[in-house]
Amino acid sequence: MPVTKTAKRALRSSKRKALVNAKILQNLEIAIRVARKQKSAAKIIAAIKLTDKAAKKKVFHKNKAARIKSALSKLLPKGKKK
Repeated sequence: MPVTKTAKRALRSSKRKALVNAKILQNLEIAIRVARKQKSAAKIIAAIKLTDKAAKKKVFHKNKAARIKSALSKLLPKGKKK
């Protein structure tokens, strides 16, 4: 348990950030699951966008985002790749 006033404040802040990060990850996992199941270009692109946003907010490392995006882009139809 935190003892000092600033440590208590930091704990509150980290709990809030953990909740936000968990929600971002949950939305991303759902989007990836839907994209893999439906394999429509719109769903895949939406999952790729969520991956970029999560990496930008440092929910996880940018290399992990690159791996996820690579796997998702392989699901895209041939004509839709950018």
